[in-house]
Amino acid sequence: MERQKRAKPLLSMLFLVALSTLAGTCSGAGKPAASAAPAARTAPPKEDTAREQRWAQQLEGDVVVGKARQLTAKGTRFLSLYTRQTLASRKGAVILLPGMGAHPDWPGVIHALRVKLPDHGWSTLSLQMPLLPSGSPVTDYASLFGVAAARIQAGIDFLHKQGVKHIVLAGHSLGAAMGAWFLANHPKAGIETFVGIGMISSTKKPRLDTATQLAKIHIPVLDIYGSEDLESVIKSARARATAARRAGNPDYRQQQVTGADHFFDGLEDELVRDVRGWLRHVTHQTGQQS
Repeated sequence: MERQKRAKPLLSMLFLVALSTLAGTCSGAGKPAASAAPAARTAPPKEDTAREQRWAQQLEGDVVVGKARQLTAKGTRFLSLYTRQTLASRKGAVILLPGMGAHPDWPGVIHALRVKLPDHGWSTLSLQMPLLPSGSPVTDYASLFGVAAARIQAGIDFLHKQGVKHIVLAGHSLGAAMGAWFLANHPKAGIETFVGIGMISSTKKPRLDTATQLAKIHIPVLDIYGSEDLESVIKSARARATAARRAGNPDYRQQQVTGADHFFDGLEDELVRDVRGWLRHVTHQTGQQS
């Protein structure tokens, strides 16, 4: 765990490098001239399963809090980290979706939620989302949303087998975009609440347009991001809120955390507290027993 804390600045930098093309994608930078010949159709990018396997081997031996569980989706095994609640009362479980190129115990947002929510009655199940080779632009990940959806469903099925009745979906960055797309296209999956943290957005790829997805989601949603977040997250905030409200979702809340960057670096405890507060608010509204 200490090794992960030391590695956090480097991991965060690599994460930001991987997302650096998103701002250009959203603004139209690099768009070919109208007279340019149509680009040749290319094959969908291949998943980086080798990196998944390396991380799985490392995490299975290093994880101190929770247990590594191998789940299966579309015939492919993938890693998840399951951490049971430590309180006598079971409030439910939160499925966590890491960001682009991240693993299920990624330092910062995902690790903090994964290990701290169980102390407040919420089990957590953090899923390995499909990976592309390092350096792939975020727009290439749109082709993997179907794979991500199958993994989310596998997580839901796993939790049902554990006797969990109330399931929350929470994603960070690209994981939030994947979660929004899943909910927009699988409204009867059994997810009761959605938490999107630093939801990236791009109108160049329909699956990455989180505002469009939020317009189709009618369960309680917490859309939380930092005042120092990525440009695409901040600039799309108004569109996300407008879409959710036009869809008539009375349980949509958008919250900006002052001073927080895309990773809530140094503000992880505040993020956990805000997410806990939202879950407490929602469960109180619905009359869910703690």
